[in-house]
Amino acid sequence: MKILLLSLSYLLVFGFGFGLGVYLLPILAAPPPPTVAEVQAASQGRMFSGTFRRDLKGSDAFHWGEGQIVLTPRAATFTGRLAPGPAYKLYLVHGFVEDEDGFRRAKAQSLAVGDIKTFDGFIVPLPAGAAPQDYDTAVIWCEAFSRFITAAKYR
Repeated sequence: MKILLLSLSYLLVFGFGFGLGVYLLPILAAPPPPTVAEVQAASQGRMFSGTFRRDLKGSDAFHWGEGQIVLTPRAATFTGRLAPGPAYKLYLVHGFVEDEDGFRRAKAQSLAVGDIKTFDGFIVPLPAGAAPQDYDTAVIWCEAFSRFITAAKYR
């Protein structure tokens, strides 16, 4: 019985440490966020803008974002905050989605813009030939855990 309890306690501590590592590693490994001046410069030529909200159906205490996204012909810029996490990616989608099921249905027809590596603002270059005007919603998705983070309708 003592060996079973000891083994169980080791597994619990290992599980807690692993979970904490998954949460903290993206924060510790994140590069510095862009400065306000860098975001403003990258936002020149604004085509569209939208607002990420924390209160969407698919967002929760650990998966959320709030702030302003701006799309230009060359980049997507964000001023605000995201809940930290691994492997975030920005997508452009046809039609507003606000949860995991909605994004899973739309993902095949969406445009994967790029990786998000900072949580207090970002600048993500658009892929060559990308046409933001062909979409109407920006979605932040966690690829590592297939989790919806947030979305913003920009037109």
